[in-house]
Amino acid sequence: MVASMHSSSINSNTLLLGVDFSSAPTRRKPITVAQGRRQGQVLRLDAVLSFDSLLGFGEFLAEPGVWLGGFDFPFGLPRELVQALDWPQSWPALMGHYTALSRAEIRDAFAGFCAARPVGSKFAHRACDGPAGSSPSMKWVNPPVAFMLHAGVPLLLQAGVELPGLHEGDSRRVALEAYPGLLAREILGRRSYKSDAKLKQTPERLIARKDLIEALEQGRTRLGLRLKLSHAQRDSLVDDASGDRLDSVLCLLQAAWAQGRAGYGLPALIDPLEGWIVST
Repeated sequence: MVASMHSSSINSNTLLLGVDFSSAPTRRKPITVAQGRRQGQVLRLDAVLSFDSLLGFGEFLAEPGVWLGGFDFPFGLPRELVQALDWPQSWPALMGHYTALSRAEIRDAFAGFCAARPVGSKFAHRACDGPAGSSPSMKWVNPPVAFMLHAGVPLLLQAGVELPGLHEGDSRRVALEAYPGLLAREILGRRSYKSDAKLKQTPERLIARKDLIEALEQGRTRLGLRLKLSHAQRDSLVDDASGDRLDSVLCLLQAAWAQGRAGYGLPALIDPLEGWIVST
């Protein structure tokens, strides 16, 4: 299970992306894309874009260019789950099978798998879930990451981008799986900094967002990068109580960490069905 890496066009001038994804984007809850560039150990945030449809986001990904992006949705499924369901054992065939299913069919298949397992071990996990603290990619509620995979991976494949260790594509546009909770927990521990529910958008979460942003600007994470923001950008990140903008910036930082590292900092051995979360 070796991740296949080949020569890339990614260099020090490359545009970096951080993507907070939604499997059903709307104007109220869009897909959020942070754009920036790295200079040494400093990551400058250039812009934050919003896409209220999967079609619009897919068209953005397909545009010619040179970029390295961190995407907040899973790129693979747990091997244990795939084998138990007798689904295809190669990633391209597995994704073809999976994305051809309806969400209802996915939910029924996964619920059936869980029903046969003991309490406390209902879900199968990928190897990266433990180190990253991420939700299992087969989870269909709270958060529905299984549906995010179902909606997101086809957009990457249609755009022809490269997914290191999983799928060879255009080496000038490279997509890595990211997870904002990895960095957020390093700084905040168990403190919550966001909520989509208005009643849960509390002063405590506002303070947590401010603390998180301050730590990122000072470079107080193991990634060793300092985030450079304008006053307006900082205010925008603080004021977004849903945390979508901040999550996109956290993914941007993970992409910046990967830039210039051999194999984007991914382990030499990656399960080619499961993938891996960058900077884990």
